[in-house]
Amino acid sequence: MTTRTQRLNPADIIAQWKKNGVTHVVWLPDSESNFMYQAMMADKSFDLVSVCREGESMAVAAGLMLGGKKPVVLIQNTGLMESGDSVRGLVLDLDLPLVMMIGYRGWTGHRVTTDSAARYLEPILTAWHINHYVIESNRDVSLISNAFEEAERTHRAVAVLVGKEYD
Repeated sequence: MTTRTQRLNPADIIAQWKKNGVTHVVWLPDSESNFMYQAMMADKSFDLVSVCREGESMAVAAGLMLGGKKPVVLIQNTGLMESGDSVRGLVLDLDLPLVMMIGYRGWTGHRVTTDSAARYLEPILTAWHINHYVIESNRDVSLISNAFEEAERTHRAVAVLVGKEYD
């Protein structure tokens, strides 16, 4: 049986965003982030900006950052792949300290996976020199703050890979 501390609680993720001054969540709604959506809608601490395609999320986040705001991007790993040119041309070339929370579709822990979206995610991030943290439970949620601190310190994008569904 899974206990609450073993699963990700959206309220704890939102608390990390608040702790780090997030003003906007730029995201593409999907079935895996449904529980996160309900918690975000209930909390009025930041603005939700939904996009039609994940590639737009990088441009929207870049614009918000250039306007003095502090967004976080919330997308799935397949969406990161769709966003490749925006990540390269905006986030990386402009040295934006953007934190991206990426749903790790196909994640099986450290076991063999057949889902190519999961197999390619970390190698793609490594090729782009984007450091990343994997969170699977509330025990890991403080890594979100590590990602924000690293992004600010290095002026580089940092990814937080969400390896388990929310509780």
